[in-house]
Amino acid sequence: MIASTQYDFSNAHAIVCSFKGRSVDEYHAIIHADNAMLTFTQQLDAVTEAYGQLLSQLPGNPRAVFKRYFLSDAANQADDVEAVDVSDCAKSIVQQPPLDGTKIAMWVWMMTNVETGVATSGLYEARHGSYCHLWNGTAHNLAANSEYQMRLLFNEYVMQLAEQGCTLKDNCIRTWLFVNDIDLNYGGVVRARNQVFFTQGLTHDTHYIASTGIGGRQQDPNVLAQMDNYAVGGLQPEQVKHLYAPTHLNRTSDYGVSFERGTRVDYGDRRHVFISGTASIDNKGRILYPKDVVKQLHRIWENVEALLSEAQCNFNDVVYMIVYLRDMSDYAVVKKLYEERFPNMPYVIVLAPVCRPGWLIEMECMAVKETQSAFEPL
Repeated sequence: MIASTQYDFSNAHAIVCSFKGRSVDEYHAIIHADNAMLTFTQQLDAVTEAYGQLLSQLPGNPRAVFKRYFLSDAANQADDVEAVDVSDCAKSIVQQPPLDGTKIAMWVWMMTNVETGVATSGLYEARHGSYCHLWNGTAHNLAANSEYQMRLLFNEYVMQLAEQGCTLKDNCIRTWLFVNDIDLNYGGVVRARNQVFFTQGLTHDTHYIASTGIGGRQQDPNVLAQMDNYAVGGLQPEQVKHLYAPTHLNRTSDYGVSFERGTRVDYGDRRHVFISGTASIDNKGRILYPKDVVKQLHRIWENVEALLSEAQCNFNDVVYMIVYLRDMSDYAVVKKLYEERFPNMPYVIVLAPVCRPGWLIEMECMAVKETQSAFEPL
């Protein structure tokens, strides 16, 4: 059962969704700065202090396993985040300005009763029972172009997984690909991913990986692509299923890209459902409602509902949402619609162009639902 609670702090607030499992509880929080008039340093302090207080107030002594900082100006802010946040969890830092006018927001995923640390592979791990959850954040390099950068990122990740006894095909559940100037550089990212996936046995006839490919930049302007990723060691093949919603969406390979619309992972006590970045599209791959952000948003909700339904879930099971807008002037109407439909949901709306210019908006989310199965609990 998902419970949602708002926590108010000095100059910041957090909305938290919690799930109580047999032995591991999960929390997803979006922490927002409240006062756009403060300097970045003051807003960063407000968010990090809110996070510290939140940890002390949540039951079960949870540990952060993954954080993402959404910044308004990474070139001038990322170093400050690194200096202030010295925790050992996986950290993602990306320039995707929060559109409420503040300079910073944070998404954090927390778990109880897990052993955490940095593995020799460089991946951050959280262990419980026979499962090893593996996160990585803000991976990047300075190769010559976006295609070479993304190919090196995936090749390095394949080697890191191998060091953990895992493979890209069998254990990677979710990726996030952030592309600097996406209208220019996304093609190279797509080519690199397609090539690496083919070498790793990821094809239209096997499966791909749930993913969001979206505009976002690092503090160094020469970084054209960066990656966050999540894998789970110890899974049995039958625990993982992929979601298609063919009445609403087409296969991504129809237009030359390689990711899954969604992925579900079953444990003995819960189901995780990862919904990829989803836009206003039909089952022929066509953009629906060009230049109308409201109609596009309603179609996105319909598409996401179809994917969640395929996993026997609905929006009541969702624990966080990230909403990406191409045009900041659409924020007011989109914010109003989210406030009306999801008043208690942890979500953040950021400035981040989608991979096709005709898509004005995209959203991703994750759901957690109680289940009973023969698999080991999380």
